[in-house]
Amino acid sequence: MIVRGERDNMIVAGFGFRREAGLAALRDALALAQRGQPPVTALATAADKAEQLAALAEMLRLPLIAIAPDVLEAIQTPTRSPASLAARHSGSVAEACALAAAGFGSKLLTSRHISGDRMATCAIAQAITPHIIRQGA
Repeated sequence: MIVRGERDNMIVAGFGFRREAGLAALRDALALAQRGQPPVTALATAADKAEQLAALAEMLRLPLIAIAPDVLEAIQTPTRSPASLAARHSGSVAEACALAAAGFGSKLLTSRHISGDRMATCAIAQAITPHIIRQGA
């Protein structure tokens, strides 16, 4: 007999932010998005902004995943920000990064949250990985 199920694999915080965003804005957006959610196991952002997010990843001792522009553009997000669409061809960079990094079949746990200074956004996604358990012969 084969039993199919799902297991929680990875919780990713995806970020979108302006070039001028500081560490405080990134931390604020993460704190807002993380309220009531499971602990984050990785951070993700657009590849050209990964260096700017590296300090937060190091501080939190989490891996940082850089997402290519064509991947961001291909992911449909619930949020449709005109500014994000104009700049990145994505409704929400934070949501797209979180979903892309969490992988196929992932789901958003939170849509994007905006830092108090409006310089950064963060969304949380969860990877859902099917697994097979064999019972009997």
